[in-house]
Amino acid sequence: MSCCSAGQPPARSPPLSAALAPITSMLDTAAEQMMVNKDFQAAFDTCDRGLKSLDGMEPEDNRCEEFRAGFCILGIQALAELNQWQDVLSWVLQQYEHQENIPARIMQMCILLYSKVGEPAVMQEAARVWLLWPLNSGVSGFRTVAELYLLHILVPLGHGEEARELIAGEVGSAAFTEDQRQTALDVVEEKERRDQEAPCNPNVSPSSEITAHPQVTISAIHNWFLYRKVMMCHSGSFPLRRLFLAALLIYVLFFRLDPALPSSFMWISKLYQLLRQMWTTMFAPYYQALAQSKEL
Repeated sequence: MSCCSAGQPPARSPPLSAALAPITSMLDTAAEQMMVNKDFQAAFDTCDRGLKSLDGMEPEDNRCEEFRAGFCILGIQALAELNQWQDVLSWVLQQYEHQENIPARIMQMCILLYSKVGEPAVMQEAARVWLLWPLNSGVSGFRTVAELYLLHILVPLGHGEEARELIAGEVGSAAFTEDQRQTALDVVEEKERRDQEAPCNPNVSPSSEITAHPQVTISAIHNWFLYRKVMMCHSGSFPLRRLFLAALLIYVLFFRLDPALPSSFMWISKLYQLLRQMWTTMFAPYYQALAQSKEL
């Protein structure tokens, strides 16, 4: 209203070129196949075609990279739905060539995916290279990648020395405050202590030991990393939620869908439904852990 009253037209994004118009259509199609038709193979194939089309184009502006990230986000989700998660990292590397070039939000998705399927080691080298690349230390999402790398890769794999080096080194200094670095060291030491105690009781695994004493370990992890990033869903600063929400907002962002139009309601409703479904699937275990820790 202030712009209108001042006689100034609202700012508009530069119009898409004729070359980018087909890319827009393909991204629209992939989103519809994923969210409406739930045809995950078709969605992935459309993303793959869109990425190949982008490779043959001269980059006009940063929107080309935004389209590339959009196709990759939808493609990762499609591969996960198809139970072809083992192909995700290699497919992403085909699009960005080098590990350090992967956008932060896509690196975060890959770490979470491989951690969820019990194969965190797959992402260890890629995440390490990404974090050590100097240009990445200033990008948005750097701290989240560092946290996920520590919690979902190094700590579960028992790489205590590497975790300490990460915390005390340049990555830790750039990503964490002094108090957070000390908390991270406490988490690593607690994990090592649990692993050493586990052989004394062969019927108890390290993970069940942690669950049996949530006041010591789970609370220490969740107070800084997990509950701050995952469980505190009412917080306004929630990078992981924005990460998954980004996939759902691609349609709105790239196609400038006006939420005020009645014709937009169907799409917004379906986006909201898919967000709730993804949220429940990905994070239900964390809510269960929180409920159990409160009972204890």
